[in-house]
Amino acid sequence: MDETALFFFREHMDALPIYQALEKAILEQIPETRIKVQTSQISFYHKRLFCCASFLRARKKAQLPDPYLTVTFGLGHRQEGGRICGATEPYPGRWTHHAVLASPEDVDGELMAWIREAAAFSTGKSSPGAASNTHRGKTAQQDI
Repeated sequence: MDETALFFFREHMDALPIYQALEKAILEQIPETRIKVQTSQISFYHKRLFCCASFLRARKKAQLPDPYLTVTFGLGHRQEGGRICGATEPYPGRWTHHAVLASPEDVDGELMAWIREAAAFSTGKSSPGAASNTHRGKTAQQDI
């Protein structure tokens, strides 16, 4: 992990172990992943963006664990399950999902299966729509 990632957690150091477990699992299971640290999220790219980690409040504040980390990923279908805090379909056949993690142990086989599927799904998306989203004022997280 580099200094920019540490800076991202400057006000949320208690969530750093959750992120470290997530980053380690992604780098081990999805070779050639690139990481980009931004102001509001840490993005994971294979050929395209497939996942990001942030402090997005995917639940009401009172329902969020302390510490927490929100993982956002895109799939070609709506994934149901208790760990999924929200799912939206910003484009036909492209579902954005949010999962809130409370501990490093939450980076488990189920979550990583979804993230691997998200990486494969992002690789298969056509590029014209993805490239134009930045010009329409959308964030990278909305393009998942």
